Amino acid sequence: MIRPTLTADGTAVRLAVTLAVSPLLDELALAFADDPKQMGRLLAAHAASVAALDFAVVSDDTPDWERAMRAAEADGTRDALLGGLESAERLDDVLDPDDAISLATALTKLAAHIRNTRKEHTP
Repeated sequence: MIRPTLTADGTAVRLAVTLAVSPLLDELALAFADDPKQMGRLLAAHAASVAALDFAVVSDDTPDWERAMRAAEADGTRDALLGGLESAERLDDVLDPDDAISLATALTKLAAHIRNTRKEHTP
C-alpha cells in the first residue's frame, strides 16, 4: 500500500510510487535485452500512440471522439507493452475499505499538520 509521508521541507505530502515503478523498469530493460527487435517495435508503436494522443489533446479542433480513440490506442499499446511483465500487475494499489480509510486518515493527518504549521508561521 502507498505510504504517505511529508516532503523533506515539510510543505507537501508525498505519495512515493518509485518503489513500485523500479521493478517494472528493470523488467522492461530485461525484456528489451532478451528481444530488442520485438520490444523496440512495441516501444515505437506506443511512442507513436502517445504522440498522437498528445497532439489530439492540445489541438483545439480535434473532436472528442478522436481524442477518445487516440486515448484507447495509447491504452492498447501500453497494455501490449506491459502485457508480459509481472511488475505491471503490482502498479495499481487495490485497497479494501479498511486500507482505504487508513490511507485517507494518514493523508488527512499529514495535510492538517502542514496547514497548522503554515498558520503558526504566518504573521
